[in-house]
Amino acid sequence: MIGFDEALDRLTSVARPARRERVPLADAHGRVLAAPVIARLDSPASDTSAMDGYAVREADFAVPARLRVIGESFAGRGFDGAITDGQCVRIFTGAPMPRGADRVIMQEVVRRDGDLALFDHALGGGRHVRPQGSDFRRGDELLPAGRRLDPRAMVAAAGADVAEVEVHARPTVIVLGTGDELAEPGQATERPGTIPESVSFGVAGMARAFGAEIVDRLRLPDEPEVLEAAAAEALGRADLVVVTGGASVGEKDYARAMFTRSGLELIFSKVAIKPGKPVWLGRAQGRLVLGLPGNPTSAMVTARLLLAPLLAGLAGEPPDAALRWRPVPLAHDLPPCGDRETFHRAVWRHEGVEAISNQDSSAQKALAAAEVLIRRRAGAPAAYAGDMVETLAF
Repeated sequence: MIGFDEALDRLTSVARPARRERVPLADAHGRVLAAPVIARLDSPASDTSAMDGYAVREADFAVPARLRVIGESFAGRGFDGAITDGQCVRIFTGAPMPRGADRVIMQEVVRRDGDLALFDHALGGGRHVRPQGSDFRRGDELLPAGRRLDPRAMVAAAGADVAEVEVHARPTVIVLGTGDELAEPGQATERPGTIPESVSFGVAGMARAFGAEIVDRLRLPDEPEVLEAAAAEALGRADLVVVTGGASVGEKDYARAMFTRSGLELIFSKVAIKPGKPVWLGRAQGRLVLGLPGNPTSAMVTARLLLAPLLAGLAGEPPDAALRWRPVPLAHDLPPCGDRETFHRAVWRHEGVEAISNQDSSAQKALAAAEVLIRRRAGAPAAYAGDMVETLAF
């Protein structure tokens, strides 16, 4: 059994993207760049006005002034001409500066009298002009490879005037839920002795949230032949197979054995964490396989701690991009930690985070209430209200 940090190190060593593709920018939100975005033009493309007002030649300007308005300049439709002595142009935010103009006087301090603009106030300090290329120049790298295209990055990519971007392919995932005791939700009440299969829904949802494409989600009985066939098929259809349940030592725990004939090689087996000790990671037929515990809370905690960074790496980001630990004060005391690193499910309070009362690994109602994980290192002493603890959004 290894520690959590070592498990992450081993996971990071194999979490590499496999494929690239070009996609239209309109379809690229949430994807990770496989190549940088390079600007195809200057921004702004010319000197432009930073506000609505009047474009003037500062060298010829003295207050009070009466300048003849010889035209208008709009964003996308500039004034086709030049300003000379005694002239100005009505201009609007984002419009190109007329030739000869080097300053914009805001409209609030200008009076109009027909085709004359009257300037009665001394000039302020600002020129209100955005110089050509002041944001970026043609050939500049606006976004590096490895950047996830969040809404802000989408703006920069579009501003670079690119219609397509090269991205890493979304990792494809198949989720296999195992166990004779499981019934499809809606059927458990009709089948005494069964429980609704819930874990695969949460795992699939988390995988989607971290950029995966869910190819399939299957519920399988504890029958070795069925499980082996399903494992072999899944390995041929997805980059990552996630199997839930059957991760302990019972005589019908087949989740790992179902991949044996496919040449399973373990990367790690069991991690010294609570909950989720039985979690494992392996490789078979060139594809990755992640085994999660069957208990709902254990499965979702280990998915957040290990599936999320694994998917980040497969999608082209550093795996630790999915693990943003944040120091936050405790709102309530915590007892000393045992010999396994522990991740308490917690909720936000005004004064910090508070562990929820039900920390059972099979809890589902309490799981739904949890908003954050509190990380407690093995052997850590008791922590008290106001102490800083490591937290991760859950």
